[in-house]
Amino acid sequence: MKVNPQQLMDDGYMIIPDCIPPNQLDELRDSFEVLVERQKEIWARERKADDPPGGVWETGAQPRVSFSPIIDEETTNTVEFCLHENTLGVSCQAMQAPESMLKYITLMCSPVRDHGPSGWHRDIEPYRDGPLCGLQADMEANGVGTVQWNIPLYDDDVFWLVPGSHRRPNTDAENRQLLSNPRVPLPNSIPLKLRAGDGAVYSNAILHWASNYSTKLRRTIHLAYRAFGSDLFSYRPYINWNMDFTRHLSPWAREIFYAKAKRFAAEFDVIAQTFRAVVDKDEAAFREGLTTLHRGETERMVCVMLLTKLAYKVHRLNSPDVALPPSAQAGAIAWPLDSLEVLKGVAERFTMSETDLLWRRFAVMDDRLKSDTDQYVPGFQTGPTKYIFNEMPANFEVEEFIASWDG
Repeated sequence: MKVNPQQLMDDGYMIIPDCIPPNQLDELRDSFEVLVERQKEIWARERKADDPPGGVWETGAQPRVSFSPIIDEETTNTVEFCLHENTLGVSCQAMQAPESMLKYITLMCSPVRDHGPSGWHRDIEPYRDGPLCGLQADMEANGVGTVQWNIPLYDDDVFWLVPGSHRRPNTDAENRQLLSNPRVPLPNSIPLKLRAGDGAVYSNAILHWASNYSTKLRRTIHLAYRAFGSDLFSYRPYINWNMDFTRHLSPWAREIFYAKAKRFAAEFDVIAQTFRAVVDKDEAAFREGLTTLHRGETERMVCVMLLTKLAYKVHRLNSPDVALPPSAQAGAIAWPLDSLEVLKGVAERFTMSETDLLWRRFAVMDDRLKSDTDQYVPGFQTGPTKYIFNEMPANFEVEEFIASWDG
């Protein structure tokens, strides 16, 4: 399947008709329903004392099934479809990347009672991902680094978005509406009316909205992929799966997951080497690592900003008494399955004193990403925080960051 990646750059989304080949739709429906029943049993066992008998299945506005941990030999088609030319292949084309990697594997389900609309948001958090405009400038210069998918097994018109909003901050009109009522259509927003088997691939920096969590049957595959080998370093570079489930897969699919896991680990080796260069004040090695992670010559400071976020997490792993920032609610700074192990592997290469030194040098960047007082911009997955929502630090580029090591 061939797609036009410029459409994703221009509009922030693309519709892929018959993303699920029609001859696979019924089989996928059956397999996913098996997994839903398995997950319902797990939620029932894990329910809290005050929960109804079904636990999350009965309380959630949008119960999500992370299906990779519960597959078996009879349901491997649910995961192997995520490696299809119409999903993995289209993601690679859309991001104009030599290689792409599956990050996130879930199924979104209808609730047992009506919950109504959610709120408009971008899947961006300034304390974790950095300023929106920096990420957008990096995308404009170097390409899309992350895409998400909604692929319904039944007709689905729940998902809305604002075309083009992935390339800019909120308008004044959008902010007024979001502050007044974030649960109604925004100006210039549109619903994506997807037929069963169609796919919507989109930038998760776009303003989007779940318009109605109703009891109408909903089984929508929700995926995320990231770029490898392109000109930018993908924000949220993590994967949300481990290798345990791959024993059930066909040999070809298992090999893909192992190859991607090796690629992921190799990237974090480069990150560790780049951190070592910062600790040692080895400018040449730092520039080499930065260029490997972010091949594009422009907006390379965005990569430094993202490395700052990772350096903070490494610091926390080696110094567990370090407090979370006030904006990070319980569980907000969490690590996906394999990512935690990879980050631990990075942290173990540094002594506690080296980690403290690493963070002191990156803290210069972190301080510039914050204001003196809490601020708030609507349409993000974050409440008030000192971390700046939109603008990158002024007059602070790679040269100034390196020079700050002597401060």
